[in-house]
Amino acid sequence: MNTIDEIKDQIANNPIILYMKGTPEFPNCGFSAQAVEILSICNQQYAYIDILKFPLIRKELPKYANWPTFPQLWINGELIGGCDIIVEMFKSGKLQILLNSISSKKNNKNNINNK
Repeated sequence: MNTIDEIKDQIANNPIILYMKGTPEFPNCGFSAQAVEILSICNQQYAYIDILKFPLIRKELPKYANWPTFPQLWINGELIGGCDIIVEMFKSGKLQILLNSISSKKNNKNNINNK
């Protein structure tokens, strides 16, 4: 499987996925930390990819997403955006509405870094 197919598979198989630097427990940048904090406040489980461990994903995802920075939040197969958009949507309440619309039975906090 090539890297783009792997990214497509990750996005398709995880209703909420955060591509970030580090892990939710140990974010490696302030923007990733902010995204994790907001998802925690929203009490949502999510999958994540530590892009620092996967240089090919780190290189190819910005091209695939047409979004140059990390973190990247994807919900139901759609790119929501980076930290600024996550914060803006959270403050307006739109993020909570979107997250609450996802079936909790499909929602698992997965570390898909260990393939």
